[in-house]
Parts: sequence; structure tokens; C-alpha cells
Amino acid sequence: PDALRSFFVRVPPPDERGQYLDFMLETFSRQFCQCNPGCRLHEDIVYTLCYSLILLSVDLTSPHVKNKMSKREFIRSLRRATLRKDDDYFGHLYDNIYIAGHVAPLAN
Repeated sequence: PDALRSFFVRVPPPDERGQYLDFMLETFSRQFCQCNPGCRLHEDIVYTLCYSLILLSVDLTSPHVKNKMSKREFIRSLRRATLRKDDDYFGHLYDNIYIAGHVAPLAN
């Protein structure tokens, strides 16, 4: 999550989902994998994790979302989306968003 936060500090996040967000996340995922070859994650997995973190950060911080996603639901969702069983890592990602907050700066 911290790498994604650093990215959005340098590059303003889009106002809405769509092709621009898709392009940004593809670019970020490619660059992340090139800079971190030891992470052993494919670009598609990094993309999925980033998108999931953005959705989770909105879910956990928005007053409009009444039923917040639980840690268990987040882990189960990522397990299905990535076809990986890395519950400790997925749980760490959830905790980071829960404690540190949004991955993208909030609009004023």
C-alpha cells in the first residue's frame, strides 16, 4: 500500500474509475514489478491487489458505505481473484488500509 500511496502523491488520482485509472494501475504494476523483481508477483496480480486496495480504502473510509468489508471478506475475495492463498499477506494489506487509511489522497 505504501508504494501505491507514493505513486498517488506524485500522480494525482483520477476523479472517477475508467480507462485512465486502468492505465495508471497498469503502468504502476509494470513499474512495481520491474523495480521489485524479488517480490515474485506477476503484473496482473499487482494490478488486482492495487485495485482491491483502492476499493477497500473507499469502502472503509466512506460514510456512505454502511456495511464495511471485513478482513475475512477481503482475504477471501483476494484469494479468489488472485488464485493465491496468502492469508497473512492479504491480512497485512487490510490492516494497513484500516490503520493508515486511503491509498490515494482525498479530494478537497
